[in-house]
Amino acid sequence: MNQNINRRDFLKRLGIGASVTGLALAGCDVNNARKTSPEQKNGEMTYRTNPTTGDKVSLLGYGCMRWPTKTEKTADGNSEEIIDQDAVNDLVDHALANGVNYFDTAPPYCRGLSEKATGTALARHPRESYYLATKMSNHRLAGNGLSPQELYDASVKMYRKSFEDLQTDYFDYYLLHIVGGGSGMPLLMERFFDNGLLDFLLEERKAGRIRNLGFSYHGDVKVFDYLLSRHDEFKWDFVQIQLNYVDFRHASGMNFNAEYLYGELDKLGIPAIVMEPLLGGRLTSLTEHLNGRLKQRRPDDSIASWAFRFAGSFPNVLTVLSGMTYMEHLQDNISTYSPLEPCDDEEMKLLEDTAQIMIRYQSVPCTSCQYCMPCPYGINIPGIFSHYNKCINEGNVPASSQSPEYRKARRAFLIGYDRSVPRLRQASHCIGCGQCLSHCPQSIDIPTQMQRIDNFVEQLKQNTL
Repeated sequence: MNQNINRRDFLKRLGIGASVTGLALAGCDVNNARKTSPEQKNGEMTYRTNPTTGDKVSLLGYGCMRWPTKTEKTADGNSEEIIDQDAVNDLVDHALANGVNYFDTAPPYCRGLSEKATGTALARHPRESYYLATKMSNHRLAGNGLSPQELYDASVKMYRKSFEDLQTDYFDYYLLHIVGGGSGMPLLMERFFDNGLLDFLLEERKAGRIRNLGFSYHGDVKVFDYLLSRHDEFKWDFVQIQLNYVDFRHASGMNFNAEYLYGELDKLGIPAIVMEPLLGGRLTSLTEHLNGRLKQRRPDDSIASWAFRFAGSFPNVLTVLSGMTYMEHLQDNISTYSPLEPCDDEEMKLLEDTAQIMIRYQSVPCTSCQYCMPCPYGINIPGIFSHYNKCINEGNVPASSQSPEYRKARRAFLIGYDRSVPRLRQASHCIGCGQCLSHCPQSIDIPTQMQRIDNFVEQLKQNTL
C-alpha cells in the first residue's frame, strides 16, 4: 500500500511502448465507428489501446458480478450459496489463455464475495498479465446521516479492503461507482466532493496506486455532463456506460441514450468501457421471429454475438464487459472477438429495426445486477423479472384469453414461473416496503412491477385475463 508506483516505470515494467495512437472522431459517426481495428489478427483476440497509459486491453472484458455458485452445508445443518472457487479459477484460466486480460469487479458484487474470489483466481497468475478494475461503491453508505468525515473514513476503509481482497498493491482501473443514481447531483456531491474523497482518489492516482481513474454512469445525465465539464481538471482516463443496440437510441427509465453518451466521450477522446451489452441478458434470446431474422443473416452465430459485435463496433470502446457465469458463454464471446467482425451498414439497420420492435413490449428494464438483493422478505426480485422478460421475448405473455395460442402461452408462463422462482419467493409475497427502490440503478419501481406481475399471474391462474 505504501509503494509509490510511477506510471512511466510501471509501463516499462509491462513492456509497453510510450507512443500510443489516440482514438478521435468528430462526434458519433456510426459509419466511421465500424472501421476494423488495425491490431486485429486472424484467430486472435481483438485489442484496443488506452491512449492514456498505452494499455493493450482485450475488447472482451470479464465482468465479475455473476461468478458461479454452489450450495454448501453450514455448521448448523442449514445450507448457503457460496462462490464456486474452482469454477471461477477455471473460467479465469481459460479467459487469460485466450487473450482476455481485463477483469472488472466491485465490493458489493456477489453479495460482497466477488473481490475475494476474483483476487484468489488472479493471484495464481503474474500480476502484469492482466488489468484489474474495481470501484468505490459508497453509494449505500451515503444518505444515512453520516458526517462528511464519517463517510470519508468509511469509504477509504472500503478502498483499502479492496486491496486486501484482490491481493494487489495497485489498481489498473478504478471507478466512482454508479454516479448519477439516487438524487443525482446532491448524492454525487455527498459521496465524492463534500467529503474530499475525490481529492483523495486523485492523489492515489498520482501515487500510482490507481493507474486509471474514471466513473460508471447510471441515471441523471446532468451528473454525466457535469463530470465531463470538469475533464480538464480531473482528466478522466475512461468512463463506463451502458451501451447496447436497444439503449443506443431507445433508452428507458433512468438510462440515457448511449448514442449521446458515447458521442460526448468520443469528442473528448475519453475511452468508453461498455457495461450491459446484453441488456441484462434480454439480448441473448429474442422472440422466435426476431431470432429467425438474425439467424437468416448469420446462421452460425449466436443471438448474443450480435449484441457483442454491435458494442465492439465503435473504436472508442476500450473493452466490452460480460458477466460470464458459464464456460460456454465465455467461449462464445471469445470467438466473437477473435477477431471482431464489426457490424456493417445493413446489420446496423437490422439491429435498429430489432430494437424498435422490442420496445413495443412491456418488459422490465432489469439487468439482474442484484443490487436490490437480499430482499428482507425473501422475494427473488431479479428471478421474477427475468422470467417475465423471458416470456415476453418468447411470446408467452398473452394480451387476453382470446389471444392466439393462449392456452400454450398460459401453461408455459405458469409452469416456468414455478420452476424458476420458488413459490415463497414469488411476487405475491411482496408487501411493498420499498427498501429495494434506492438500490436499483435502473430506477425501477420494483413494488409496482411486483404488483403488476402478480396480478397478471393471478389472472392466468383464474383464467380471467
